[in-house]
Order: sequence, then C-alpha cells, then structure tokens
Amino acid sequence: MTKVWMAIALLLFAAPPALAADPEVATIWANGAPGSEGHAHDPEVVENTYVRSVHNPNLTIFRADPAHANGAAVVIAPGGGHRMLVFVNEGVMPAKTLNRFGITVFVLKYRLAREAGSTYSIERDAAADTRRAIRWVRAHAADYGVDPHRVGLMGFSAGGELVSMVADNPEPQRAWKLDAVDQQSARPDFQVLVYPGPLGIPATAIKDAPPAFITAGTLDKCCEPPAIALYNQLREAGISAELHLFASTDHGFNVAMHNDRVSIQHWPDRLFDWLSDEGWLLPRKR
Repeated sequence: MTKVWMAIALLLFAAPPALAADPEVATIWANGAPGSEGHAHDPEVVENTYVRSVHNPNLTIFRADPAHANGAAVVIAPGGGHRMLVFVNEGVMPAKTLNRFGITVFVLKYRLAREAGSTYSIERDAAADTRRAIRWVRAHAADYGVDPHRVGLMGFSAGGELVSMVADNPEPQRAWKLDAVDQQSARPDFQVLVYPGPLGIPATAIKDAPPAFITAGTLDKCCEPPAIALYNQLREAGISAELHLFASTDHGFNVAMHNDRVSIQHWPDRLFDWLSDEGWLLPRKR
C-alpha cells in the first residue's frame, strides 16, 4: 500500500472496512497524455499525502453507496498551486463528503505545470486533463451508474482555476488524434469553485457557462477577489450562481479538516442545499 493510501486508511479508521479499501483508479488517456510521451513510465511521487510527478493523468473513483446513490457525478480537481496535489484534504475527503450526498466522485490527478522541471502548461495540459476527465466520465457513465447529463466539476484553489478555464472559457482546438471519448462534451453541467485562483477569471465564454456554486474566505487575499469577480460575471450574464464568503476565514479551509469555525464545519451543507435546490440530485428531464 502506498503512503497516500496508508494516510487515507488512517483518516478513515472509524469507517467500515469496505470504505477504507483502495478505490478504483482509471487512466483517462488511453494512449498516454499528449505531450507526456517521454515520461510515460515515470512514477507518481507521494510525500505526506501530497502527490506530484503526474505524467499519466487519472481518476480515483469513489462510488456512492447504492442505497442512496442518485446518479449525479462530480469530478474534483484538488489544489496545490500547480506544484503538487493536495490529494487527501482537497480530493479524498471532499469525495467522501459528496458520497454522503449520493454523488459518485472522480478525483483527478492532472499534470503539474509549476513543479520543478515541468515542461507542462496550465492552459494546455492541466486544462486538457480536466476536460478529458469530464469526457471520460460521460463516456463511462453507464459503468458507474451516473447520469451523463448531471456531471459537475469541482475545484479547490489551483483546481478552481481549472474549473473556470473549462466551464467558463472556450476550449482551444485539440491538437491530438481524437478517439471515442473525445466525442463527449467537456462542458460540466454545473461547477463548484472553492477558493479559486485567478486564472480563467474574468471568463470569456460566460454566456455558455453552467450554473455555479462559489465559496471563499474574506481573509483570502489571493482567492476572494476572483470568487467575487466570477460571481458578478455570471450574475450579470443571467447564469444561476450562488456565492458564500466566510468571515475571519483564510485560504485552504477544504472541508473543515483543520478549521473549527462552525460556519466552515457546515459549509458543505450549503453546497448540498444548492445542489438540491438546483435539481442536480434528481433525474433530469431531457
């Protein structure tokens, strides 16, 4: 068992054994990620639950309990400044939270453009991995019992930048040979941005943007301004959007792993309220 899964097992020690088992991992690029050919066999590096050296982007899949699974799906892009992935606190733990809402979750490991020695770019490679993840989930929706018309994209910090790039901005022309997965749409049905970074905001395709839930802390000098700016853009364009700013709260509150403020402990409930009000937890009429 790798270090990251050992950490996950410790975090979930109170859960039933079935929940602590290693989840399924699926590679999203069948023939390797475009531009990563020279690193196809380089292993991922895990340091204290943080992941780096991602050259084969993949999804770690957390299925909702069949007893209350509702067919909704969310792809999560963890943060980490594009230097690493905060895989547990901004990937695994949010996935477990969304599982309780009946949502099946796919946590994305994307290529890191700011890691030392990286040849990748955020706009070209990390965003391409994020779009590919949405397409992959839709192409395999039947395998996981999810509705391809209820696939959301959620991102924390740097992952929030990828959400805005994919959901609120046009897709550049693809430079690789297309396959069956590429026939699917990369536009998420809804977007969730948690203290998102500034890249991708202001958006340039806002009229086609999906409904949004946005949250940040009022002390977060980096990510409160982009959160407000995107909310205002969406609102002015007539796109349904909800914004929550939490007092006396700075960056990196994730799903309250290291914050004991009552409002932060309960912010995922506000997300559940929004998902319910917007109808994403129910089968949708075509």
